[in-house]
Amino acid sequence: MHSFSSKKHSCWFGNDPDPLARMRLLCFPHAGGTAAPYYSWQAHFPSEIQVCPVELPGRGGRIGEPIPESLLKLVTRLLEESAPYFDRPIAFFGHSLGAFAGFELAKTMLRWKLPAPKKLFVSACRAPQIARTDDPIHHLEDREFIREMAKMNGTPNEVLKHEELLSVLLPALKGDFRLAETYEYAPAQPLPCAIFAFGGNEDESVSRGDLVAWHSQTTGAFNLHMLPGTHFFLERQGSKVAKLVADALA
Repeated sequence: MHSFSSKKHSCWFGNDPDPLARMRLLCFPHAGGTAAPYYSWQAHFPSEIQVCPVELPGRGGRIGEPIPESLLKLVTRLLEESAPYFDRPIAFFGHSLGAFAGFELAKTMLRWKLPAPKKLFVSACRAPQIARTDDPIHHLEDREFIREMAKMNGTPNEVLKHEELLSVLLPALKGDFRLAETYEYAPAQPLPCAIFAFGGNEDESVSRGDLVAWHSQTTGAFNLHMLPGTHFFLERQGSKVAKLVADALA
């Protein structure tokens, strides 16, 4: 038996649960990312589907909050502290680390005998059963960590060169990389919901095969969309992806 917080607004979301929504789409950011890019998505959805961007600890309005030490602890806290958002059919979208967060949240809901999400959308993320091949960086000292971040081309140069800003953002960045790099997949029953995977056709860290492998994580339908761009294709293809997700949920 799990206890849920009953407060209406949750620090995990920038918007209140809409009582008129028939469905909610929870959107998880990539490592070091914020909820901000997802706020423009609502324009691509009918009003009865509420887009709920997830704000993780350590950034945005939650700067200074410690990041839980594992992905499982993170999603468990989200579920315990945000019950009002789960009172409707639900779907998850996550980019990179965010895809693992959505996947683990779906598994946790099933373990807790809660209704499974209707659909899971995973973006720029290898299937969880595929082992990591890159070296971890979350434990590096700050200067070295920043150098490795620069190589990934996911953080604007003006941020990487802004020492004051970086000192505020680094704990969240390192915390997120720790979540991603220490994440261990625990084999479980495949999810009953359909999985839609999105990938960038120039992504050097996640191959088409890494995405196709998600099909074994569902007993439902599996769809794959490849889009122009690198690992961070969502920056330019965000509107297109939002429309594809909206069509899939319609």
